[in-house]
Amino acid sequence: MLTPQFDFTGMPHETRRVLLAEDHYVSRHLLERNLQNWGFEVTTVEDGESAAKILTSGESPDLAILDWMMPGMDGVQVCRYVREQLERPYVYLILLTARSTKEEIAAGLEAGADDYVTKPFDPAELRARLMVGQRVVQLERALKQRVTELQRALDDVKRLKQLIPICMYCKNVRDDGDYWRKIEEYIHTETGADFSHGICPACMEKLMHGELTAH
Repeated sequence: MLTPQFDFTGMPHETRRVLLAEDHYVSRHLLERNLQNWGFEVTTVEDGESAAKILTSGESPDLAILDWMMPGMDGVQVCRYVREQLERPYVYLILLTARSTKEEIAAGLEAGADDYVTKPFDPAELRARLMVGQRVVQLERALKQRVTELQRALDDVKRLKQLIPICMYCKNVRDDGDYWRKIEEYIHTETGADFSHGICPACMEKLMHGELTAH
């Protein structure tokens, strides 16, 4: 059977960055080499405190592989700590563990891990789980962007519902900077909407009546 080959290079740069937290040198080196061969930009640390610091910083990768057993904070404690930072961008957390009982795995997932890989890890399985993580992160980012756009649109609607100072003669609108601007320009700036100019039936009738009278 052929081993599936995954190409991560087409993914956005953010989702190709991964944090690897593993205190065992040989395991860390093996994992790092595999990740780099798959096109990932890897940051490695040897303890849970360093992992937690990076994952809650402004430079945090979107993916992390955390060894369960580490000095200081273990992988489960790191997961729990990261999930407590509710205002931080979402990070997909994969636990690397030799534990295999349902109770232990459930404890890791309840602490905030998104997935887990058992030791000794299978490269094909790890790659597949990383792809799942990338899809989840991209969907979360797209959803967040959509929510931001909807909130911006709602703010625009609320702004237009407020009292707008408009000249009763030329119909120009005064903006927040106390400048008078054409109403088309004002609405385009505030909402992004463009105008397509036409003529309504009442004005058409007046126009035609005026031309007939003139002739």
